Amino acid sequence: MALIGPNGSGKTTLIRAASGVIPAETGSVLVEGRDISKMNPVQRAGFLGVVPQVRNLPSAFTVWQVVLLGRTPYIGWFGQISTRDIEQAEWALERTQLTPFRNRLVGELSGGEQQRVLLARALAQDTPILLMDEPTTFLDLHHQSVLLNLVRLLAQEGKLAVLMAIHDLNLAALYADRLALIVSGRLQAEGPPSQVLTAEILSRAFEVPVHVVTHPDYGTPLVLPDGRHRTD
Repeated sequence: MALIGPNGSGKTTLIRAASGVIPAETGSVLVEGRDISKMNPVQRAGFLGVVPQVRNLPSAFTVWQVVLLGRTPYIGWFGQISTRDIEQAEWALERTQLTPFRNRLVGELSGGEQQRVLLARALAQDTPILLMDEPTTFLDLHHQSVLLNLVRLLAQEGKLAVLMAIHDLNLAALYADRLALIVSGRLQAEGPPSQVLTAEILSRAFEVPVHVVTHPDYGTPLVLPDGRHRTD
């Protein structure tokens, strides 16, 4: 599921509440029937992997060291790294095309490369749920495609349930099974892309005229701005 909506609508706040970083003011967040507010951080880390919007990576760590941090919930008190930990971290590096960077310092990487390190760390965590906040930020077209295709493949294989906040409506239409449109902290529409990405709904939510046509190759909604719209 992709969360879409104008800037400041509450997408990041919802991701942070779902991850347990901030408490929900009302209601609750349940994972397999369990309230995450009653879990300690290690228990939550066994259920939820998070790719945050803001990178805060230790610049003096290597890529391998950061990705291996995703195994923290499974490493015992004495810090013994198991064969399983190494295999999962290696798999995460390979799937995010970071194996050639494994010995590079994170501080030497570009923004897009650091974004992939965050994804690899979350994949190494091997959780059933992945929360992603604007995961394509700083990524070029190639790596946007690589990242989103990988996440969609894992979801289709039944290995991940994904909740992703994303600005690009056309990427959301192409990769998400369902969309949730949030405006000013309230859910305005939810369902398959064809039901949510309509000109009427989007024009009202974003307060700008748009056109929605069918993608000629994929059959998904294709959102186009009204280039003739004047703002003065």
